[in-house]
Amino acid sequence: MLSAFASGHDLEDDFQTYPEFVMPNAPHLDPKAHASTDANRPARTLLRVNVFNTSSNLPLLAAIEAGYFDERGLHIEVHNTLNSDEQRAGLAAGRFEIAHAAVDNAVALVEAGHDAVIVCGGDAGMNDFMVRAEINRLDDLRGKLLAVDAPNTAYALAAKKILKNHGLLEGRDYAVKLAGGTGPRAAAMVADPELAAGMINPPFSFLLRQQGLKSLGSQFDLLGPYQATGAFVMRNWAGANAESLAHYLAAYVRGQRDVMNPARRSDMLALLARSFKLSDAVAEGTYAALVQPGSGLAPDAAFSLPGFATVLAIRAEMEGMWGGQAPAPDKYLDLSFYARALGTD
Repeated sequence: MLSAFASGHDLEDDFQTYPEFVMPNAPHLDPKAHASTDANRPARTLLRVNVFNTSSNLPLLAAIEAGYFDERGLHIEVHNTLNSDEQRAGLAAGRFEIAHAAVDNAVALVEAGHDAVIVCGGDAGMNDFMVRAEINRLDDLRGKLLAVDAPNTAYALAAKKILKNHGLLEGRDYAVKLAGGTGPRAAAMVADPELAAGMINPPFSFLLRQQGLKSLGSQFDLLGPYQATGAFVMRNWAGANAESLAHYLAAYVRGQRDVMNPARRSDMLALLARSFKLSDAVAEGTYAALVQPGSGLAPDAAFSLPGFATVLAIRAEMEGMWGGQAPAPDKYLDLSFYARALGTD
């Protein structure tokens, strides 16, 4: 029987090519100081937004840079998280108002007794099943370690499902090792030769290729449609701040439209390269993944109910929840704020 491991080491320090994620024009503010110091500028509402430092946040970056949040009276303070456990705990504790991450984390919050709710979609994951150079097929992962963020949410469950579909079971055929969110996980796969595989999305999937690792296929190709990143909040906060949330989503959707607009391609490539300190080649590959139909960003950050059905079905199967039968999605969703943002409510 294989055993699982946990890592307490900050693996970002081991990854010399790991890009620092820079959020433009997002200074730290006192959460209580919502008013501008400029007497001629109307007060803005502070919203703290917690994200993983991956390219799926390009719409957020684009909306900040274009001033779409400012136009709606919002000041956005961006917080980065190293892992999903930290993010879920922070949202439940009120350390920030909005989280962007794989929406399976919202399901995990609800099932843990916290009344979180998904309010929009984002993308289908863009993950690649990245492996070390000596791994040529999924069956080669027998006796190896799979790098994951948390062992029982989102992309870890997706990876386990892919492996199960190819006859490999956790504990019997492979083990998992905790390695943090995508950036630290990519760093870990470079630093630790025992980590044979992991689900990695852009730009880190391209950076890993530069380090000699390779992909055995995209999550989309290996697993099909999947609702990956989305925005989720605590339900009571949403109810008390409906107008601010709708304004936030409206500005975010405008950012998503800019990213997906072919006429803005050069601007978005420049923003990617500047924000993540990427080479032109890696920025080009990352942008192509972002706008790839089906597996990339969803137009208008729409939420995919078929993709979410996959999320719930994987959780039911891999975690044995709900008696193995996925529940109806309704209790995890409230898309009314999104409809209001788009003017379709």
